[in-house]
Amino acid sequence: MTSTRRVTIALSLVATAAMIAVTGTRLPAQAPREWKDYAGGPDSSRFVATTQITKANVAELRVAWTYPGGQTGSNPIVARGVVYARARNNAIVALDAATGRELWLRDGLQGMTSRGFNYWEAPDGSDRRLIFAIDEQLQEIDARTGERITTFGTNGKVDLRAGLERDPSTIKVQSGTPGRVFEDLIILGSATNQEYNSAPGDVRAYNVRTGALAWTFHTVPRPGEFGYETWPEYAYKTVGGANNWGEQSIDVARGIVYVPTGSPKHNFYGGHRHGTNLFGDCILALDARTGKRLWHFQTVHHDIWDYDNNSAPQLTTVEQNGRRIDVVAVAGKTGYLYVFDRVTGAPIWPIEERPVPTRTEIPGESVWPTQPFPTSPPPFSKLSLKPDEVNPHILTPDEREQFRRRVAAARYDGPFTPIAYEDTLHVPGNSGGSNWGSTAANPNDGTVYVISLNMPALIRLLKPGEVRQTNGGGAAGTVSTLERPIMDGFGLYPTIVSPPYQTLTAYNLNTGTIKWQIGLGDDLRLVRQGITGTGSASSTKTAVIPTASGLVFATAPDQKVHVYDSDTGRQLHELPLGANTSGSPSMYEHGGKQYLLVTASGGGAAWSGPAGIVAYALP
Repeated sequence: MTSTRRVTIALSLVATAAMIAVTGTRLPAQAPREWKDYAGGPDSSRFVATTQITKANVAELRVAWTYPGGQTGSNPIVARGVVYARARNNAIVALDAATGRELWLRDGLQGMTSRGFNYWEAPDGSDRRLIFAIDEQLQEIDARTGERITTFGTNGKVDLRAGLERDPSTIKVQSGTPGRVFEDLIILGSATNQEYNSAPGDVRAYNVRTGALAWTFHTVPRPGEFGYETWPEYAYKTVGGANNWGEQSIDVARGIVYVPTGSPKHNFYGGHRHGTNLFGDCILALDARTGKRLWHFQTVHHDIWDYDNNSAPQLTTVEQNGRRIDVVAVAGKTGYLYVFDRVTGAPIWPIEERPVPTRTEIPGESVWPTQPFPTSPPPFSKLSLKPDEVNPHILTPDEREQFRRRVAAARYDGPFTPIAYEDTLHVPGNSGGSNWGSTAANPNDGTVYVISLNMPALIRLLKPGEVRQTNGGGAAGTVSTLERPIMDGFGLYPTIVSPPYQTLTAYNLNTGTIKWQIGLGDDLRLVRQGITGTGSASSTKTAVIPTASGLVFATAPDQKVHVYDSDTGRQLHELPLGANTSGSPSMYEHGGKQYLLVTASGGGAAWSGPAGIVAYALP
């Protein structure tokens, strides 16, 4: 039996005639509204213009269909009446969008891009492809049949390690995030490792039809390139990272791709890379057709905190002083939202270079003396932690006292405290703030949504010969270099901070203010104590979908879908799931119905409910 099971089907185009809402009101004729891209569309807004589900009827949502074999953590896409999603046994499955009936299944794809994949079709629809990577080999399958496309690259594969001027056998570059399709290009970042000798974080574009490399942007500049002087000479030959392992967003009308980049490597030591290190920790605006840099802004200079930018930049339009401005807003692990004119890169509100602590005991380190601080809008995350703020819940009395003492004794000189040999407190920590999947927007009215993990970190570097502690997340053993870091608990245990542990913030960027901020869902341990609305003390990544009808749908680690009023943040409804959910839900319109699509799998259920791939719709 082949790895692809075919089911004879006749795929019809989604109707473009007038659609009938459940109220009987006839809507104007319009094109189908689908979820053809990771995060909904090229702009990554996750915004849905369909208005059938409203504040008045959202409580009437019912399960329309389920596919039990679906896997969570990956964002399903919907095109031409077909849902494409991850399924058990490392598979991609194609399902009828109205019924959930399996159309075909391609299994045996172990090592596939974990958070989603891309869809591309020719202008006339005659050629439709799903694009993903497996073990650093970019590949495609026919979206109609699930068959491999062997004319792509060399025998159906493009080696993503090639062309980086490093030994391919020594580097890792495949990101769990699928990149972005623009015209006939697939634009990709990479996930280099966290240590020394990482691969360079080049941003690259390949031709969707042939697999040919179209352009490359060097995030560690070469001689003669802009930013080369911000590194030691020849750093491009040895230093890696400064990579786009997270999400991208595209202004299709202008042909601009906005690329957030992460820290140079090593994550926590920069003695071998003195300077500000462009283009690490940047928002890059590149010409999507050529890769040419249009503008950039660096949110962290000489990063030794692992403060990657990785959540999708959000594109919206604001009105200030009677003038409409197209902006891009970038949420960082730093807990700040950075807002720029989308075309020029000029900050909408001043971003000030302020002095930060530079005292360091680490040999060879040279801490950059200033860092950029947005003056507006306010931060979305907690930026400090005092001993008396250690979590009064969940922890045992002994654990609480232990961490209270560690926080009191830790080095903390404010934001951007340099890492040391003793416990150093970072707030947010390298696992806190904004992360992949955590941003969304209404592209039309200046509203931006950010999910934040309030997760401080206690971290330190090891001295030569010091033994790694098993509670730091790694195996015990002798460390041979003084630079190697150890995580000591906070980045791994998000229960240390007082609630809310996880928040959803709605920004009004017309005024640069927070419209509302709430705890995203509940922590199941506290629900049993009658405490709700705290958000979950976990590192699970979830996402939101805002709609034109004034709703915000949010998945959460409490095994529920929460529905909020976009004006106030008040919860209007919730949908219990029968398993854990992570990653992003999807939403689409098909056959006159609006569907919410959620994935839930793995783990024990707190409530009975549907699992797998779950589609909700109005009766």
